[in-house]
Amino acid sequence: MALLASAVSFPTFGQDSNERVYNYEILTPQANDIRTVPKPKVEGWATARVKENLNRGVVAVKTDSGVYVGWRLLETDAPAVAFNVYRSSDGKNWKKLNSRPVSSTTDYVDTKGTASSLYRVAALDGRKEIKVSEASPVLENNYVSIKFQGNYPAQKMAVGDLDGDGRYDYVIKQPQQRTDPGSWNRSTDTFKLEAYSADGEFLWVHDLGWNIEQGVWYSPYVVADLDGDGKAEVAVKTAPVDKDYRDSTGRVVGAVPYNYKGVPGSSPYGICPEYLSILDGMTGKEIDRVDWIPQGREFGDYNRNNRNQIAVAFLDGRTPSVIMMRGTYRKMAANAYHFKDGKLQLVWEWSGDQENPVIRSQGAHQTVCADVDGDGRDEVILGSAVIDDNGQALWSAGVGHSDKAIVGEIDPDNPGLEILYANEVPHEKRGVCLVDAATGREFWNIGKHTGHVGNAMAVDLDPSIPGLECIATEDGGKTDKTEDTKYIFSSKGERLWKGEPVPGCTDWIWWDADRLRELPVFGGRQRGGFSIGKYRGETVTDGIEGSIMMIADLFGDWREEIVTIKNGEMRIYTTTIPAVDRRNTLVQDPLYRSYIYSRSMGYTQSPMLSFFL
Repeated sequence: MALLASAVSFPTFGQDSNERVYNYEILTPQANDIRTVPKPKVEGWATARVKENLNRGVVAVKTDSGVYVGWRLLETDAPAVAFNVYRSSDGKNWKKLNSRPVSSTTDYVDTKGTASSLYRVAALDGRKEIKVSEASPVLENNYVSIKFQGNYPAQKMAVGDLDGDGRYDYVIKQPQQRTDPGSWNRSTDTFKLEAYSADGEFLWVHDLGWNIEQGVWYSPYVVADLDGDGKAEVAVKTAPVDKDYRDSTGRVVGAVPYNYKGVPGSSPYGICPEYLSILDGMTGKEIDRVDWIPQGREFGDYNRNNRNQIAVAFLDGRTPSVIMMRGTYRKMAANAYHFKDGKLQLVWEWSGDQENPVIRSQGAHQTVCADVDGDGRDEVILGSAVIDDNGQALWSAGVGHSDKAIVGEIDPDNPGLEILYANEVPHEKRGVCLVDAATGREFWNIGKHTGHVGNAMAVDLDPSIPGLECIATEDGGKTDKTEDTKYIFSSKGERLWKGEPVPGCTDWIWWDADRLRELPVFGGRQRGGFSIGKYRGETVTDGIEGSIMMIADLFGDWREEIVTIKNGEMRIYTTTIPAVDRRNTLVQDPLYRSYIYSRSMGYTQSPMLSFFL
């Protein structure tokens, strides 16, 4: 039977859409707090873990020094693998550039390269070449440009290998409209999903219709290979497109029998059906669908409280499952499905109402999945509560709704993963806290009263301090960045650098040659753009344009790309700073990939790793 490892008492949590504070009983968790019968372990159809079949990811960029070439180190490579680098002017006659095999990094600077050159790399087994990569042309700038079908920006994006060629393709959601969290605006258009190949070829568009309103929480989607055929599908929340279920104000109130303030709504067709649909990655056509978790008053208001998400978990350690979720601030529910032979198959259903009330109102704004208890099977981290791989509650930290739940390897002295919480609701001590991801046991907390702690991040700012440093920012109050509404702690909870400016929490990136992460620097001389710089240090790259859509290791060596959006264009910027070491591509770390899955919905958050660099 699953047990709750949590604090002995639980504070007042959150508010509903009518600003009424709702309370929970103070209780001490016991073994009988969860009264459901233990569920069996999931056994899926896969015999080995389904993984993306990534290619070498060669990228070549023209620089002032010649041509910078970078490529992936893969988890299937031998530990002692080395590489040869080749250049061609016609794609036929290839010249080896290195006098000795490249073994200390997975990049190379060709001082004689030109904008018309082609490059490829070959992996070596001893002196024998065993794998030769695809040929890569030279980028004239340090970014890949993908042009959209019109002069519009995107609201969200996802990545996956749609065609099975080992490269990431892109699925955007447009236009850039967002209703969140308590305000509501009538949709002026319909959301569309658009797919583009790695080369920028437009593949398809799928119109979600008027019954999926233009709000960040109405329209979650992920891109993943769900059936193990080497090509990614799109899992997305949908609704009928042949009937308009909106009322006279433009709300899809038919999804619940009442509208924003609890006033009964009126839809010409009654309750609007909602679905989890699987789309073919190459055509955008629907393959199968099942009903979405039904709405009800116990979830709270449809806009503010009733938030929808999708995640990808390997519940048996091998087979991908798509997780549909509803609810954040009140009741929470989740269903898990396998997708095989064109059909969605229910694996388990979970509802917080089946568990102790400490499960209620524990959601976050992003869901990641990871093996937190070391049994080789993924758990679903809803926020302050965790669902075990079998669809039963594993534990609840009891801190209520967390604006950010940062999952990763943070404290080097604790085996396994940790979770850093930034909690929206007021707390006397636990507004910022670090817990063990396997049990929910608290390591430390901020130890003072906090109001709305709206953001957090764990990042290595100082290599002399063990583990990752924990940043948290409290909204409201004093605006001076040196005051006590913004904090930096060590992984042990020690307050660091009090009185010094505290950096932002989002869009940290591994970009230069060291193991510390950099962050975007806005303003200054970069009008209409931004730079990438060190915390309390120098600028390392100038001239990045657009608004940030994603941080991820998409190609090249292990360092990350930064994806930005401009009207009518997506740019994937890559580093050209020569590396000093090498490591496997980060997207093959399961926790890191889970963060990339979830980037296409909810609030933005930089991906974390399950290990220390």
